[in-house]
Amino acid sequence: MPNFSILLPPAEGKKPGGNPFAPDMFDYRTSNTFNYFNELNPERRRLINNLQAFIREGNDLENLFGVKGDTLAEAVKLDLEIFDAPLMSALDRYSPGVMYQAMDFAGLPTGAQRRLLENGVIFSGLFGVLRPDDLIPNYRLRMDAALPETGRLSKFWRPHVSPLLNQVLKDRFVWNLLPGVHQEAWEDEHTYYKMVEVKFFNEEGGERKPVSHNVKPLRGQLVNFIVRETAESLEPLREWEHPEGYRYDEAASMFDEETRTGTVAMIKA
Repeated sequence: MPNFSILLPPAEGKKPGGNPFAPDMFDYRTSNTFNYFNELNPERRRLINNLQAFIREGNDLENLFGVKGDTLAEAVKLDLEIFDAPLMSALDRYSPGVMYQAMDFAGLPTGAQRRLLENGVIFSGLFGVLRPDDLIPNYRLRMDAALPETGRLSKFWRPHVSPLLNQVLKDRFVWNLLPGVHQEAWEDEHTYYKMVEVKFFNEEGGERKPVSHNVKPLRGQLVNFIVRETAESLEPLREWEHPEGYRYDEAASMFDEETRTGTVAMIKA
């Protein structure tokens, strides 16, 4: 089995529908389950119950979901139907997301698809952490949302997610593509061999500026490369040119031997 892991955020946009008769491989509704992180099921059920109670009480839903109008009405409907909703894999559910589109899972060779399914870990405000092939319903809930019974979800998940994730990442090379709010849900004990974040920069007139707008497709294309090349170190990056013209700049990258963490700089001149 490849010795790397990829930490991924979810997508805000989600594919609707699913299979109403899907086997409960991801059954947060009962104590019996076959999903990868089944230890989280009691917290998942508790969070869903708290969320639905909050919705039914008619509290400040615009603030909770960060949307208004028809989008808010759809979010409420989805979250009230979670326990009876049709299921599909997390990877399919998040497929409308820009980063997930750029991964091009369908276009990957079979081996690369398997590596993504086996080595990807997706953070979720509603479910904590997922494998890409866990079956989930359609839903809406951000990791930075807060409920009276749980507080901010990133802090709620932290003590539950951290022991599981630290064990999964033990002695592995980790590609960390998480935004800050999702990293808050994990107490990093540095159990991995090495972990790197990847930053993209544009260089113009001798000045380098970090890419913040439209960075998601750049990350998705990087994931495609990682699973194609079985990238268990930074070595494969040395000869790779990102589809958008970015290249690994070792001199601009940093690594801390004590914490075994670093930042990889991808520069586009």
